[in-house]
Amino acid sequence: MRILVVEDDPRLAALVTRGLREEAYAVDHCADGPSAITQAVVNSYDAIVLDVMLPGADGFTVVETLRARNVHTPVLMLTARDAVADRIAGLDAGADDYLVKPFDFGELLARLRALLRRPEAVQPMRVQVADLVIDLQSHSVTRGDTNITLTGKEFALLELLARNVRRVVSRADIVAHVWDDNHDPFTNAVEVYMNRLRGKIDRDSDTPVLHTRRGVGYILTDDPPG
Repeated sequence: MRILVVEDDPRLAALVTRGLREEAYAVDHCADGPSAITQAVVNSYDAIVLDVMLPGADGFTVVETLRARNVHTPVLMLTARDAVADRIAGLDAGADDYLVKPFDFGELLARLRALLRRPEAVQPMRVQVADLVIDLQSHSVTRGDTNITLTGKEFALLELLARNVRRVVSRADIVAHVWDDNHDPFTNAVEVYMNRLRGKIDRDSDTPVLHTRRGVGYILTDDPPG
């Protein structure tokens, strides 16, 4: 999942960005309102963590602008303000949730998980395909009785496929949601990580669940590829 963090406090931005990356999110960061609007319009994010007090344009203006441009990415607003009126203003501007500073990072993660479940109404946090079980909350993966250890990037790729289980995910969508702006789209990183996942998940099983649809993308399914 790819997150945009918009925060002008360098220390807080670094903490949030590092913490999210440790949780296997791909993260981009910017520090002002106009840059946030540009990034959110150009890129496909799964959620935006948006500070209210920003140079150039405040968070209220940013979210109002994005909604006016039909960018419906879930927005979690961060602010030091704790007045009810400010919270109401943020939600009325188009934000999906609101978190007052200082906050516990665990709560930020929980609120992001809740926002990421919303696009498909209620998305399960536990996905099972054949005997492969993926827990999207605890980041645990098992195949039968075997626990599978994945790197952060491997899990991020598997999570995207799990959230689109039995649907083909294009290479372009994988690049957009699993890698950040530092990724070179002309490398074969997607193919490399898919091969690593197959080696860990399908290697010892008679029922492969990771499939390539040539010229289209990748799919997580226990149905034979057509």
